[in-house]
Amino acid sequence: MDVPVPDPTAARGSAPLPGKLLADARRRAGLTQADLAKRLAISQAGVAQLERADANPRVATLDRALRAAGFELVITARPRRAKVDESLIRQQLELGPAERLSGLEAMYEQARRLAAAGEMHRGELA
Repeated sequence: MDVPVPDPTAARGSAPLPGKLLADARRRAGLTQADLAKRLAISQAGVAQLERADANPRVATLDRALRAAGFELVITARPRRAKVDESLIRQQLELGPAERLSGLEAMYEQARRLAAAGEMHRGELA
């Protein structure tokens, strides 16, 4: 039964929520909470607790519950993609405070000139 399970993440790139992962797998397997509870030899309330949005079960517990529903837990790690150019941050940190301040002042002056040019182009300056 190699059926893809939708990614139950709150936001792209975040870890799947264990409770939603289990609930989705149980539903895809066509099981009720009571059915899964019998397979796990726990109460239906115990399954409901595992499926809560704020559930934080041990990995072994989640794996056992998913296996009882006919799925397996697969955990992977992948390199994190930086959302900023970290080399530019490192480059700035290598500068002394006076050099950084001088650079910021130069950028401010450039931004001020650019804003003035935009105003002139739009006819906002006389």
